[in-house]
Amino acid sequence: MSEVLLERPAPGVTLLRLNRPEARNALNLTVRQMLADHFRTLGADVETRCIVLTGNAEVFAAGADIRDMAEATPVDLILRNTHLLWQAIAECPKPIIAAVNGYALGGGCELAMHADMIVAGEGASFGQPEIRVGIMPGAGGTQRLTRAVGKFKAMKMVLTGQPVSARDADAMGLVTEVVPDAEVEDAALKLAGQIARMPPLAVQQIKEVMLAGQDAPLSAALMLERKAFQLLFASRDQREGMQAFLEKRKPAYEGR
Repeated sequence: MSEVLLERPAPGVTLLRLNRPEARNALNLTVRQMLADHFRTLGADVETRCIVLTGNAEVFAAGADIRDMAEATPVDLILRNTHLLWQAIAECPKPIIAAVNGYALGGGCELAMHADMIVAGEGASFGQPEIRVGIMPGAGGTQRLTRAVGKFKAMKMVLTGQPVSARDADAMGLVTEVVPDAEVEDAALKLAGQIARMPPLAVQQIKEVMLAGQDAPLSAALMLERKAFQLLFASRDQREGMQAFLEKRKPAYEGR
């Protein structure tokens, strides 16, 4: 059976499920390649409007597969080009929701942080424990984490390797919402369904502008927002949305 399963649980929603329960969904090279392939394909798939990424009821992903890297040399790591595999997720134009139960540690925490929203179970925990095996985060754990929770919280997590609970992650701003463990997948799918019913062009423009603008000067970011806002007035969805509002009916968005 595939180590990454693809499901289509609702119109416009695609679910990717990590499927290495025997290894606590550790991210070996095969899983990373499969995820990259899926995100590239789904990013161009007009039928997919929102993506949910999850593991199983016990664990999201417990980190990188140490067996894959214990004997690796620096040249081995360079030749693997794993940054390009992560980049395929980061550059996916469709909104991504991580549905997290159990551990999201190391590469698993970094994978969750590649999502645009994180729905966490009450029993979930997030951490960057790489320092405990003599290395450091290498897929955004020092950078995305700092941008999400700030320097002082991130420093403690990365320098001690100690995980934080879902409730603490919520208080830090690392997750979108916390729900009972048994409701994580359903809550993520419900949220994905709401997004999938929105106008796709507006959704993609919002994601692109928010991500591009967060590291730009405010004046440049506001210009990106203004141009994207203006551009959407060339879409049929803009006309449909406003006409439906005036006619007091539900809009039917086509992504055109």
